[in-house]
Amino acid sequence: MSKNNQARSRRQVRLSRALGIALTPKAVKHFEKRPYGPGEHGRARRRQESDYAVRLKEKQRLRAQYGLREVQLQRVFEEARKESGLTGESLVELLEMRLDALVLRAGFARTIAQARQAVVHRHILVDGKLVDRPSFRVKPGQVIQVKPKSQTMVPFQIAAAGAHRDVLPDVPAYLDVQLEKLRAELVRRPKRDEVPVTCDVQLVVEYYSR
Repeated sequence: MSKNNQARSRRQVRLSRALGIALTPKAVKHFEKRPYGPGEHGRARRRQESDYAVRLKEKQRLRAQYGLREVQLQRVFEEARKESGLTGESLVELLEMRLDALVLRAGFARTIAQARQAVVHRHILVDGKLVDRPSFRVKPGQVIQVKPKSQTMVPFQIAAAGAHRDVLPDVPAYLDVQLEKLRAELVRRPKRDEVPVTCDVQLVVEYYSR
């Protein structure tokens, strides 16, 4: 592992401990060893957090699980507000239809960072066309596939063999995945209760509505 990757991995573990959720497979192992926050006061009994701090932390947890910048999350939140139904649920459903999120859910990558990299490095097709924007909104009925030339690369051969399934949640019902072909179809819009992210969405709505 390169020094840059090692530093990124350490940052992700530290962020995971601060937010109380495992953001990467490596963070899961650290949680098992040290199930408390980072820093010298990590073991200390938590003081009562303010309502603002609780909402902020929940928003940060959602952001971290999708690997988003603040402006990206705010943009999707504004879109979710305009939809009928519960804003918080719409927010997660819209985030889940991002191309990088679905590449991860399908098992083509091990982490959201790897999924984003696969998209940015032009390895992913949507309905046969190259898409290199991680934020691309996949529509129900569209097919995501690793492009044929990229399928011979070692990372994708590892994925096709199912090597990431041990660290990822079960494939959700809104995706039809043929892993050996590195192909997945979004069969319908995700529902919040099916999406494998840890978040109290109402607190996120309250944070942005303050």
